[in-house]
Amino acid sequence: MAEGTPILEIRDLNVYYGQSHALQGVNMALHGGVHSLVGRNGMGKTTLCKAIMGLEPVASGTIAFHGQVLNGRSPADVARMGIGYVPQGRRLWRSLSVHEHLRLVEKRGGAWTIERIYGTFPRLAERRSNLGSQLSGGEQQMLAISRALLLNPRLLLMDEPTEGLAPVIVQQVEDMLIRLGEEGDIDVLMIEQNIGVACAVASDVAIMVNGRINRVMDSARLASDRDLQQALLGVGRHAHDETPDPAVRTDAETADAAPEALTRVYISNPVIPTRWSRAVPVHVIESAARTVTPLAPAGGEIKPLAQVRTRGRAGRVLVAGTLDTKGAELRFLRDMLKDQGVEAVLVDLSTSGKPSGADVPPHAVAGLHPRGVAGVFTGDRGTAVAGMALAFERWITAQGDIEGAISAGGSGAAALASPAFRALPLGVPKVLISTIASGNTGPYVGASDMLMLNAVADIQGLNVITRDVLGNGARALAGMVSARRAAPPPAPDKPAIGLTMFGVTTPAVQQVSGLLEADYDCLVFHATGTGGRSMENLLAEGKLTGVIDLTTTEVCDMIAGGVFPADETRFEAAITSARPYIGSCGALDMVNFGARDTVPERYRDRLFYEHNPQVTLMRTTPEECAEIGRWIGEKLNRMTGPVRFYLPEGGISAIAGPGQPFYDPAADAALFGALEAAVQQTGTRHLIRVPHHINDPEFAALVAGEFRSLHGSAPAPRAAGQG
Repeated sequence: MAEGTPILEIRDLNVYYGQSHALQGVNMALHGGVHSLVGRNGMGKTTLCKAIMGLEPVASGTIAFHGQVLNGRSPADVARMGIGYVPQGRRLWRSLSVHEHLRLVEKRGGAWTIERIYGTFPRLAERRSNLGSQLSGGEQQMLAISRALLLNPRLLLMDEPTEGLAPVIVQQVEDMLIRLGEEGDIDVLMIEQNIGVACAVASDVAIMVNGRINRVMDSARLASDRDLQQALLGVGRHAHDETPDPAVRTDAETADAAPEALTRVYISNPVIPTRWSRAVPVHVIESAARTVTPLAPAGGEIKPLAQVRTRGRAGRVLVAGTLDTKGAELRFLRDMLKDQGVEAVLVDLSTSGKPSGADVPPHAVAGLHPRGVAGVFTGDRGTAVAGMALAFERWITAQGDIEGAISAGGSGAAALASPAFRALPLGVPKVLISTIASGNTGPYVGASDMLMLNAVADIQGLNVITRDVLGNGARALAGMVSARRAAPPPAPDKPAIGLTMFGVTTPAVQQVSGLLEADYDCLVFHATGTGGRSMENLLAEGKLTGVIDLTTTEVCDMIAGGVFPADETRFEAAITSARPYIGSCGALDMVNFGARDTVPERYRDRLFYEHNPQVTLMRTTPEECAEIGRWIGEKLNRMTGPVRFYLPEGGISAIAGPGQPFYDPAADAALFGALEAAVQQTGTRHLIRVPHHINDPEFAALVAGEFRSLHGSAPAPRAAGQG
């Protein structure tokens, strides 16, 4: 049993309906999260709910909530203690509207608000003015669930919450329950006939048979074993068969179980006698007898249900966009994916507030905004788009089961979808079809592996061009998703490390990788602004064992206005991770621009080198080098892990050594001097001057050896030419 006082503890619970013994010595304890209880009809599940809520009298036994006994309390008292109840049968007021139902029970200051309810159940938002008598069965069930949530209870008791709901709404309820378990603010006991839902939201499932908790078992095993479902619950391939009576035992089993046998307590006078009372008939005494179930040995008498499960569900492929303006195009994408054998979920990101027929309507996404749907449906297009983009990013991050995603539209659609797509893990296929794909895609793609496809013509209706382009995008996504599904399990990975490289530091990175690749998976990132961010993102996510940041040139572009700039977050991942950091001054001699005619006028008298017709390099001055050194030095001082930062005196790029175009000893001296003045060297933080050029084999051997030393690996192999 889990440590600490259980949220809900039930001991030796017996409940009768007349002479019928409905609950027979039920023992159960709940310890946080979402819990499922399943069983056939008539097994006592609803009776258990009613007993907890004080709606049915308890013959014997105790029910305790956070250590407080509930026996004898009224339903109102139980609700005030913090237990919300979603009864079977809904029990709504026919003459009140949806919104009036919610306003009647809303508890101010809680996490669940009416806005959040509308975000979770968009159908209720659409039907907010309808009376209870005008709602479908599924809508009534949504309202009953919402009414209980608005009380912001500590424990939510749900009796058949998905009964009568459409599959799409069942999925929403399932998602909501999983989020409740993850957030930890409300614990849930769910009585459910839907085995799929019961197993999806909890790692263990309690099974009730003939008024008793028969067993608690792993939900994955129950979900995958149809024969077991049939034997225990009467569902599966032979639902018409009768479940074997669990009470029938062999003689040996009966002997072993004797200490646990039920004890019948008879009262000779069920009614207080008077002088005129007659003898009580035997059948009356029999019917009035109560049952006492002895407690099992300590430690085993109550079976705790486990925490909410964290296992992922089957993956989904998303088609996301604004259906109010791009409905035909998005549905075309969905149908194309279906033709390729990939089922897709349509996610509507419209901000108009209109009703939607999507699998995931706008309110369901908008509800994930920190301020709920009010943070999205503002009436102002700019703030609405920004709000929906944030909500969609939070929504997609909460799913955890996305196999691929695609969107199509103009700049607005790209702004809506791209932040969420960037939040998907590397390797998950993500395709953005847009008219902006032929321009500056950096703000949309960022450090992700997003595929952008130029729409050529505006995505405004289906025509000879858009059909081809959208079709190609859908087929590309389908191919990637299918290939990933069919790919064999990867071989055991070597620890991954990140290295930063530029064309002028390529020999250095190649040599270091060659010395380490036998033991490490060397991931090389092109230091073009996004390359450094990509590496640091992976380091922050814990996917890199370490970094060898030889090429820090992005800082030059940030300070001098080049086209491949870092931002203020550069080096922050190394700071927060506290992992060993190895860096160097690679390519700090240059600022990057496009073709020569794109260089700003203020730099016309500077020293340039044409790397190729589309890339022009500008030599950094001593003043710029000093500023660069100070900025990097301040970052190095904030690193708490071991730091080794190399200053290669022989040259910091392929064109900065003696006799090369960017050879400038004064600028290098300013850079090294500023670093040495700024960095507070300690026992773990070292600046290391070496006489080598950054691309020399000796320099690579030093770096690789130091990396192995910091990470506890085997000694580095000897570099070429060493004795």
